[in-house]
Amino acid sequence: MYQKPNKRLLGQTCIVTGASSGIGAAVAQAIGQEGANVVINYHTHEDTANEVAEKIRSFHPDAKAMIFKADVSKESDVEAMFEATIKTFGTVDILVANAGLQQDAATHEMTLDQWQKVIDINLTGQFLCARSAIREFLRRGPRPEVSCALGKIIHMSSVHEIIPWGGHVNYAASKGGINMLMQSLAQEYGPQKVRVNSIGPGAIKTPINLSARDSPEKRAKLMEVIPYKRIGVPSDIGSVAAWLASDESDYITGTTIFVDGGMTCYPGFSENG
Repeated sequence: MYQKPNKRLLGQTCIVTGASSGIGAAVAQAIGQEGANVVINYHTHEDTANEVAEKIRSFHPDAKAMIFKADVSKESDVEAMFEATIKTFGTVDILVANAGLQQDAATHEMTLDQWQKVIDINLTGQFLCARSAIREFLRRGPRPEVSCALGKIIHMSSVHEIIPWGGHVNYAASKGGINMLMQSLAQEYGPQKVRVNSIGPGAIKTPINLSARDSPEKRAKLMEVIPYKRIGVPSDIGSVAAWLASDESDYITGTTIFVDGGMTCYPGFSENG
């Protein structure tokens, strides 16, 4: 459930990658509720991207949203997306680098294509988007009338940036890489007042992890690793993203906020300490 908006992001523009469904759609809507212009990046589902844009436009009379098709693993696509955003809205203030995918296999059976596809989208795509965002922040300069920070970048990571995940080595490696990407950017551009953080979702009700909860047995097994005893919903992530993009979190940079019901507390040790 979204909180009542307080327009913390009025006058700002945000790009959300992979925003046509799931966590990305929830993030786009939460940020749109806070008054920002939102660019909804998608790769294959134009119809659902348009639905997200229409939802954002319904929040208040001046709400603005546009969709943009881009493959975030392609440098030219990312640069075109930023150019179109700047042409339409004047600048970019916030990036939520969310686009990601899984291609699971036992490591000894994983193909190079499966490895490379996940790394290209989940890690290289986040680098390309962050680089374009930082270039725009530095070109544009401060806008103290809308934000304390020069710009804000939020990387979508996972609990698997710190929890190993056998059978998903490409995904876990990409998320571990995001952690170092995020921290290195925060260190490098902190002096210019660019804030860079990550959100690490746990089990969230999205299509990407449907197979982990599609039976009572699998759901019960999943509950064993979640102390809070519920599966998250996309709006749990959207609410955190909107807050991280706002000046309320201005002194937070270089960190991952885990939104996981306590999964990173390693509940398997609760009775074996």
